[in-house]
Amino acid sequence: MPGHDDGLWGIGELAGRVGVTVKTVRFYSERGLLPEASRSSGGHRRYGRDALGRLRLIRSLRALDLPLPQVRRILDEDAGAGQALEDVVDQQLRELGTRLVTLRWREAALRMIQESSPQERADRLLLLGAVTSAPNTDSLVRFWRRWLPPRMPARAIAAFMEQTVPEPPDNPTPAQVLAFARLHAYVTRPCTSTAPRGQPAAHRASPDFRPAVLYDGLGEAYALAAVQLRRERSPHSGEALDCFVAAYAAASGTYDGVDFRRRLAGQLAQDPQIDRYWELTAEVIGPIDGRPPPTPGSAHDWLLTALTGQIPELIA
Repeated sequence: MPGHDDGLWGIGELAGRVGVTVKTVRFYSERGLLPEASRSSGGHRRYGRDALGRLRLIRSLRALDLPLPQVRRILDEDAGAGQALEDVVDQQLRELGTRLVTLRWREAALRMIQESSPQERADRLLLLGAVTSAPNTDSLVRFWRRWLPPRMPARAIAAFMEQTVPEPPDNPTPAQVLAFARLHAYVTRPCTSTAPRGQPAAHRASPDFRPAVLYDGLGEAYALAAVQLRRERSPHSGEALDCFVAAYAAASGTYDGVDFRRRLAGQLAQDPQIDRYWELTAEVIGPIDGRPPPTPGSAHDWLLTALTGQIPELIA
C-alpha cells in the first residue's frame, strides 16, 4: 500500500518497491511512460497505486530489449493485454531470427577460414568479402533475369526463380558458406569467352515463341526427372522426357516428332553451359540422405542425355 495518507508514493518509495533506481523512474516519467499523480508542496513527484504495476511492466518489457516506442504502444493498449503486445513480440522474434541467422553465417565463415590452409585463406577471404554477413540472393536473381527471355510474365518468373535460386540455409556449414560465396562470385564475374552466358537457342526460336509455356513445361519435366535422379535411375525414355520435349514443341508452336527431337537435341547441345552454377547450388542446398540434391541443371542434363540416347532408336 502507498506509504502516505494521501495514498501516493514518492519516487524513492516507488523505485524501491520495484527494485530500480530513482534515476530510472525519473527517466520513464520524463518520457511520459510513467505519469505522476501529483507533485508535493516541495515539487517532488508523487505516484498512485497504478504506477507500481505499470513500472513493473515497463521493466519487464525493457528486459526483453524492446525499444521505448514499442513499450509506449503496449502501455497505451490496456497495459499489454491487447494486440499491440502480440504484434511487438512477433516483430521482435522476426528481428531476433534474422540476427541469429547472421551470427550463424558469421560463425560458419570463421570456421571455414580456420579450417582452410594458409594458401587458401587469402582467396577465400576475398570471396567472403563480396557477400553480406546475412546473405541474400539478389545477385542470383539478377543473373537469371539476364538469362530469361523477354516477355516472361511475372508469375512464370517467380515460379522459375523458386526452382533455380537456392535459399541460403539458416544454419550453414562452413562448406555451404564457401559454396554460396563462390556462387555469388560466379554470377557476378565478367563475361568471357570461357564463361558463356548467351541466351539459349530456344529463346530466339521465332517471333511466336511463348516463354511462359516453355518454362511452365520445363518445371514439370524437371520435377519428374528429379524423381528419377533420386532413385539413381539412368536417363531413359518415358514421361519425364515426353514432358520435356512437349514443353519445347508447345512453346515454339510445333509438334513433337522424330525430326523435331533430332533438331532439339542438336540445339540443346549447343546451348551455353552453366554447369558450375548447378554444382555450387547443390553444395549450398547440401546433401539429402547423403546424396547431392537434384537441381534443375542436373535434371536438364539427365533429360538431354535421355533425348540424345533416343535419337539412334528414332532413326532406326
